[in-house]
Parts: sequence; C-alpha cells; structure tokens
Amino acid sequence: MTYLLGLSGSLRADSTNTKLMHAAAVSFGGDLHVGNLRLPLYDGDLEDTEGIPLEVQALSDQIASARAVIISTPEYNKSISGVLKNALDWVSRTKGAPWSGKPVAIVSATAGRSGGERTQTALRACMMPFRPLVLQGPEMLLATSYEQFDADGKLVSTIYQKTLDDLMVALRDIS
Repeated sequence: MTYLLGLSGSLRADSTNTKLMHAAAVSFGGDLHVGNLRLPLYDGDLEDTEGIPLEVQALSDQIASARAVIISTPEYNKSISGVLKNALDWVSRTKGAPWSGKPVAIVSATAGRSGGERTQTALRACMMPFRPLVLQGPEMLLATSYEQFDADGKLVSTIYQKTLDDLMVALRDIS
C-alpha cells in the first residue's frame, strides 16, 4: 500500500475540488492515483444481469490497495454530488469491504462562504456503514474556491494551506 488515492466528487475539467485533491496529495507526499468516478448509474437489474461493471471493480480495488484516500467533494444542494454518491453505492456492492479500516480524509471546495460544511457532514453519514477511519479534523472547508488557486493550481491562502497540511499530517500518521 504505497499510494494515496484521490477521489473528486466533481467531474468538471477545471474543478476546484480536483485542484484541492491535487493540493492535498502534494502536501501528503508520495504517489497519487486518481479514481475514476465516471461510472454507470447504479442499477440493481444491471448488477443482476451483468455483474459488477469493470470500472466499478477497478475503483474498489484501488480503494482496497491504497495507503489512504482523500475525498474532495463539492456541495450540491446541501449534500454530496450525485457522481460521488453513485460511486459509493456501486463500491458497496463489491466483495471484500474495501473501505473497512481505510484511512480517509475529507475536504471540500465550494463557491459559497461555508466551504462545504453540509456536504462533509452528509459524506461522513454516507461513509459510516463502510467503517473507514475517517479523520474528524482539522476540517478543510475551502470557501469561495474560485478565488483560492493560482494559475498553477496552488492554494494562495497560507491559512488554508496550513489547514490542509495539518490534515495531511494527520492522514499520514494514521496510514
């Protein structure tokens, strides 16, 4: 288990959550693997007739093999994005409980002033049945995220960078 797995709940090419995920990986150090959340919508009939899709199994295997996982999530209508929820639902159907005991850090980047406080609470609730080791803090809530990165994708705020660094130290310590 030598790599950090990054999951971004936003599929946008210029997503600030993807930028935050990469900034977290730099702070964590080591090799980052990015999980693919472009999965078919969960459908029990599809699962019954065709089994677990290959891309879902690949994501599950990445989770199981990772040293730790960083999840960066936007806040969509006071909760997590559909793409992230869909991935959690699919992975829950795979064998081997890949999340169990896995060190996980949650970060969020939003256009609003709360930085994703509600989405982090919702994600923690969604993760609870899988029994990962979700860090409780420090909370990385990146508000007005469209203003927080330079042209190279680096955080411009020393306060936010310090919070992210502290969270990644805590993730390294438990992984």
